[in-house]
Amino acid sequence: MEHVPALDEPLKKSLGPATAKVMAEALDLHTVGDLLHHYPRRYAERGELTTLSDLPLDEHVTVVAQVADARVHTFNGAKGRGQRLEVTITDGYGRLQLVFFGKGVHKPHHDLAPGTRAMFSGKVSLFNRRLQLAHPAYELLRGDGDGDVAVDAWAGALIPIYPATTKLESWKIAKAVDAVLPSAADAVDPLPEALREGRGLAELPDALRLVHRPRTKADVAAARERLKWDEAFVLQVALARRRHADTQLPAVPRRPAADGLLTAFDARLPFTLTDGQLKVSREIFDDLATDHPMHRLLQGEVGSGKTMVALRAMLAVVDAGGQAAMLAPTEVLAQQHHRSVTEMMGELAEGGMLGGAERATKVVLLTGSMGAAARRQALLDLVTGEAGIVIGTHALIEDKVKFHDLGLVVVDEQHRFGVEQRDALRGKGKQPPHLLVMTATPIPRTVAMTVFGDLETSVLDQLPAGRSPIASHVVPAADKPHFLARAWERVREEVEGGHQAYVVCPRIGDEEDQKKAAKRKPSAEDEAEKRPPLAVLDVAEKLGAGPLAGLRIAVLHGRMHPDDKDDVMRRFAAGELDVLVATTVIEVGVNVPNATAMVIMDADRFGVSQLHQLRGRVGRGSAPGLCLLVTEMPEASPARQRLGAVAATLDGFELSRIDLEQRREGDVLGQAQSGVRSSLRVLAVIDDEEVISAAREEATALVLADPELDAHPGLRTALDALLSEEREEYLEKG
Repeated sequence: MEHVPALDEPLKKSLGPATAKVMAEALDLHTVGDLLHHYPRRYAERGELTTLSDLPLDEHVTVVAQVADARVHTFNGAKGRGQRLEVTITDGYGRLQLVFFGKGVHKPHHDLAPGTRAMFSGKVSLFNRRLQLAHPAYELLRGDGDGDVAVDAWAGALIPIYPATTKLESWKIAKAVDAVLPSAADAVDPLPEALREGRGLAELPDALRLVHRPRTKADVAAARERLKWDEAFVLQVALARRRHADTQLPAVPRRPAADGLLTAFDARLPFTLTDGQLKVSREIFDDLATDHPMHRLLQGEVGSGKTMVALRAMLAVVDAGGQAAMLAPTEVLAQQHHRSVTEMMGELAEGGMLGGAERATKVVLLTGSMGAAARRQALLDLVTGEAGIVIGTHALIEDKVKFHDLGLVVVDEQHRFGVEQRDALRGKGKQPPHLLVMTATPIPRTVAMTVFGDLETSVLDQLPAGRSPIASHVVPAADKPHFLARAWERVREEVEGGHQAYVVCPRIGDEEDQKKAAKRKPSAEDEAEKRPPLAVLDVAEKLGAGPLAGLRIAVLHGRMHPDDKDDVMRRFAAGELDVLVATTVIEVGVNVPNATAMVIMDADRFGVSQLHQLRGRVGRGSAPGLCLLVTEMPEASPARQRLGAVAATLDGFELSRIDLEQRREGDVLGQAQSGVRSSLRVLAVIDDEEVISAAREEATALVLADPELDAHPGLRTALDALLSEEREEYLEKG
């Protein structure tokens, strides 16, 4: 029978089937190795009490505290058959109430006398406007040798508090870890010995023992430092191998003609490119001239001129005899890009047409809702090579779409596309085309190195001349209703000054029948909320009949017919409308320099990056922009603090750090780029920049010397564990 390595042993063998089942279902832990890598979230000192004042509502928590008071209340008439035990615990600063009912009263009443210290675990709920834990599990922390609690087993020093669930309290996880901890001795070390010794890192078995059962805070620091390196290094090796593999692929070098389309385009620009745009363009042109595929991430602030840089790259490829495709996430954005590109190019976009310039090419649009005749013509222009540039939505990816010679793929708003979609488009070239990925969501350098580590990164952080500052303010509609009234007055003032405004809402209205939107009954989901999010159709109607009566108001949302959407955007851009009430379809790419004001309703329902993106739609001309964030959330709430942060800075990189700190990194290698399922357990991409940077250098050097990792079997094993088939595929497709 084949020998199973100790860390690959199923947990049911060590812990029994019942505990193993709960571990698998509640925490996705299946093997001894999984459990050993389920690290404590924090450590409580035996004498220490934790803060009770800022516990998160509706979350499962573990706290260490002291009983201040315990009282039994009887109810159900004169005979007092019902009993309720109320226990107040304290951390010396705040208090928290615990409540036990019925037959569950007797044991805690006996155990939890005033002065008793214990760990309590349960879900935080609200009762009579006070936080409480109902029927919490608890473990006493006497540690006085009377057999109560495994505190003695933890040698009195630091008590590990594990990420836990209702079904599995922290101390039960600790006992399970005790059972498997001897297996840590068999852990295969992924770090090359020279690297580990050179950086003074603990050996992996020692690090695992210290992280779970530290005696001192220095033990915890040493263990975490070592485990951070494991995560950073293995991840960077995966990305370095991906980069190395890309350099082995063949691609057609695309060098712009000396006196071609790009030169003609630059000559007709009515403005000078910024230093940043010129620098980034040079980086891209250098990549395009090589005989392996470019993989570059172009990130920049809202309005920094990314589209101009991308268009110049596309023209360079057309000059070199190839075709370029730009993939946009929505039809509104694809149409907007097509319109702005053809306007910027003028006669250079009229290849094959009367009046077209001598060196012109054809720029075609391809979306799912096009008429059959227009679609047929677009497909023909692509396959014959008549069209040098195509701009479209995921319709570009369909099997029927064939290119004459696809040389460059530009992906706008990378985070909106699945990897499969990008891969399908790249597969349409005779050889792998060059790839330029654009995002207007600024990404902190460490995130870029970790999430997009296989892409070279260019940053545009300089706004073109003539762009105006945007003033942002939070409007607390519930606390100060007169502030909201003033917001509508400000919109009127902007319109009277010859400008235009956006009003953004989180919802459309009735999904099935927009005509009945105002009479729509709230759904069960809406009832669960305090009230349903404000809807475009309702708000537009109320504004038209109330504070903005007499102004030319139109609505825009994703469920409208594409022709109607395009017509509304065209009329707004032409100045025929004063106020556009819209959903987030205007979030990216929409460019109306005359729009100076934006009011975002229920702003707390949007994420930080999304608010920053939306705000970037105003202040695009010479007049200053104004963004008003309307919310009913109370002043002390996290949502209000988030809005305050957005109002306080226009620095997208700073906001993306705030956003990341709130949302966590997400499964950095997986499809989900944010949320709680993080493949990073101890590495925090914001705080551990030095580790990530150093790991990237070490990984690049190692892969260059040994691409197949033949001399590093432990590292190969760790990579196999990190790269499940799905993640391997994700990296392969880049």
